[in-house]
Amino acid sequence: MTEPAKPDSRFAAKVFPSPNHGERKGRDGAPGRRPDMLVLHYTGMPDAGEALQWLCNPIAQVSAHYFVFENGHTLQLVPEGRRAWHAGTSHWAGETDINSCSIGIEIANPGHPGGLPDFPEEQIATTLNLCRDICERWSVPPERVLAHSDIAPGRKIDPGEKFPWQRFAEGGVGLWSEPAPIRGGRYFARGDAGQPVEALQAMFAMLGYGVAVDGIYDEKLEAVVAAFQRHWRPEKVDGVADSSTITTLRDLLAATQSARTA
Repeated sequence: MTEPAKPDSRFAAKVFPSPNHGERKGRDGAPGRRPDMLVLHYTGMPDAGEALQWLCNPIAQVSAHYFVFENGHTLQLVPEGRRAWHAGTSHWAGETDINSCSIGIEIANPGHPGGLPDFPEEQIATTLNLCRDICERWSVPPERVLAHSDIAPGRKIDPGEKFPWQRFAEGGVGLWSEPAPIRGGRYFARGDAGQPVEALQAMFAMLGYGVAVDGIYDEKLEAVVAAFQRHWRPEKVDGVADSSTITTLRDLLAATQSARTA
């Protein structure tokens, strides 16, 4: 009898294989790309078991490397060296084939359709350990630990504004800067245009978001602002670039630069 494959991470209980994966490819199309990004998702389905089965169904054409149940029990679905199909159409820092450069983790949670319940403590603790292990073994930079919503603004909103990004950063996973307080003052919103909007777009592009720098605050920029807020200024997610959002973005860019030069 063939021995079952062992998980790549010691924080996964066992392998529960999904057929939905392929070969990682570099920007030049050559095989063998090493992952240097970590993307976190929620399942967005009422039942964790059904979500798991969907990720392992060849008809679905979707998968992830790991699946974390509400009680923290973790399964590996796809080998880390393989290209799981979790990101979809996405963009970050010039990368468009996010599946080839990333490891994806699905966290069982009904998501916004199910009222976005809190993530249980057992689930968060295990996910943090799993993420830390992956980041250490693959040398994933803090600024490349991302939400699905970051790489696909407007199309995806997971894992949502209740995900404890600050706790993860404090635990050595990802990047965080204390959000600036929400106050009044000048803001930018859909319909605005001009050089200040262009400067705002340039800042988001510097962080990694796929945004056109054209000086027009349109639906796409609004989605990027909301995605940023959902990750780094979760107190208020409205797609409006208020002073709190802009200051938090500026501070996060500074933190990113410090992380890169550390």
